[in-house]
Amino acid sequence: MLNDWQATTATYSAALKDVRAGQPDLMKGFSAMAQAALKANALDTKTKELLALGIAVAIRCDPCIAFHAEAAVRQGATKEEVLETVGMAVYMGAGPAVMYAARALEAFGQFSQLKAAA
Repeated sequence: MLNDWQATTATYSAALKDVRAGQPDLMKGFSAMAQAALKANALDTKTKELLALGIAVAIRCDPCIAFHAEAAVRQGATKEEVLETVGMAVYMGAGPAVMYAARALEAFGQFSQLKAAA
């Protein structure tokens, strides 16, 4: 296993409490932006989470991978959809994105197992 992705989301969620407390207006604005961006319009929320996961792979952001893999699972994404998403990220991000594609797939698998066990 490369990472414990559930631990990643828990660790960052806890650490971000200090950011939220220290910059409440900024974080309220960020939250509002996230809600607006994820709102289903021409694209549904699942598609938007898959886009976010692909971007996370391309920019090589582990916490982003964790949070968006978890959200993709909640939105009902399939492994095949995640594989196509990371395929596009690899196409756009070249070699380094290949390595992060493996991380995104592992994160998605761990959160899928958690959902199935619940």
